[in-house]
Amino acid sequence: MYKYGKILMQKYFAEQSFVDSDIESFNQFMDKELNVILEENKEIVPTIIPHNIDDFRIKLDKIWSVKPEITEADGSKRNIFPMEARLRKLTYSAPTFIEVSAHINGVQRESFVTQVGNIPIMLKSKWCHLHNMNRNELIENGEDPDEPGGYFIINGTEKVLITIEDLASNKFLVEEDATGTSPFVGKLFSEFGSFKIPHTMEKLKDGLFYITFTRVKRIPALVLIKALGMLKDEEITRYISDDKQYDEVILNLIEFASIKTEEEAVDYIAKKVGITQSKEVRLERMGEILDKYLMPHIGIKKEDRIFKAYNLCKMIKKFIMVSRGDLNTDDKDHYMNKRLKLAGDLLADLLRLNLKVLIGDLLYNFQRIVKRGKFPSIKVIIRDKLLTQRIYSSMATGTWVSGRKGISQRIQRLNYLETLSHLQRVVSPLSASQENFEARELHSTHLGRLCPIETPEGTNIGLRKNLALLCSISQGSDENETLKQLKNFGLKAVK
Repeated sequence: MYKYGKILMQKYFAEQSFVDSDIESFNQFMDKELNVILEENKEIVPTIIPHNIDDFRIKLDKIWSVKPEITEADGSKRNIFPMEARLRKLTYSAPTFIEVSAHINGVQRESFVTQVGNIPIMLKSKWCHLHNMNRNELIENGEDPDEPGGYFIINGTEKVLITIEDLASNKFLVEEDATGTSPFVGKLFSEFGSFKIPHTMEKLKDGLFYITFTRVKRIPALVLIKALGMLKDEEITRYISDDKQYDEVILNLIEFASIKTEEEAVDYIAKKVGITQSKEVRLERMGEILDKYLMPHIGIKKEDRIFKAYNLCKMIKKFIMVSRGDLNTDDKDHYMNKRLKLAGDLLADLLRLNLKVLIGDLLYNFQRIVKRGKFPSIKVIIRDKLLTQRIYSSMATGTWVSGRKGISQRIQRLNYLETLSHLQRVVSPLSASQENFEARELHSTHLGRLCPIETPEGTNIGLRKNLALLCSISQGSDENETLKQLKNFGLKAVK
């Protein structure tokens, strides 16, 4: 039995690498995520435009990268391999291009391709020159054939992006709260693009359900449901629970029975939030807040409001069932409620933020020249070095989006095992100086996913972990594809 087990393990590691999940994550970032980020920022509309023009838009049409290359001092371009980057203290990165077009009153004025920056390339990924090379070819190019890859070379230094462990976004979790005014608290982190907005649901002593999210503090949940377009009491009751009549729901319905229209509900929330302008402005501003900041993962258009109402009803039902003891509270430390952010996800966060900075810079330059009475070509106003410098800076210092530090680290090369260990590291964003006993403990769901032994002693115990040897991480699935499969199995969409 031992003999067969040994053969199986050898076969597994001959075909699989420790860093396969990271490489797959990076490939997905380059293949799909780049275009998703561009779609989010597709149209740029300057606020200051020449007087004789009604409508001016800059559109980002397409983004792509080529394999790593270097421009020498004489202007010649050629491919660069990782060993040369290490020896010459260069960055192993791929030039990235964007197709930009300018539209005046709906008619295209100019269209051109420009380099917007260089994206660091992960060794052994699809975009790396070492991809699919055999042992002899690797040796010829100065590489160790047993080297796993899965890291980057920034200014000649080997850098690894540490995997981040975080609570699953877009998932409603209910837990007990011993210290607050509500015995139970429901939490949801709604993630959309670069936003991650916390939502909190509480039931206070008056028996009413309250929702808190960005700019909106403790608003009655029933009023919010009515503001989203679900106005009939019978409909609200049915969507919260088809089979049971909950006293809590009836109490909430009676309390806000006087609110009959969507407009009244939106106005009620606007007054509570403290928007003091005229009624029209008040309704418009509150509508924007509901579209942008209330569960943006469901959608940010007006027509998505009704789906947000359905989801709020589902959340209230779960909250009632947990508070009555019909359902158990959610365990934050269960790995079902955690997600890992790999190198591809971290780079996507970085690019998302820095593309916004590039667009802000482009707008500033355009509007500054327009104020002088000139009408610039877009070619003049795009600073291609800006994106590259900001990405290199984050990769070199390890300081990431939202002020997180230590994401990019220099690989430890004391011995081969330590290198493999460093490439497998998983870090929790919780503070090392606080107790957080439950988060540090070994959980039964870590079995086969995280190593139960390898964690440092001292303040970081249980917060800095390592992936298990046979652990592989699945990539996020396409929502539309999943829905299509579920509909084939008989799932009916809410209309």
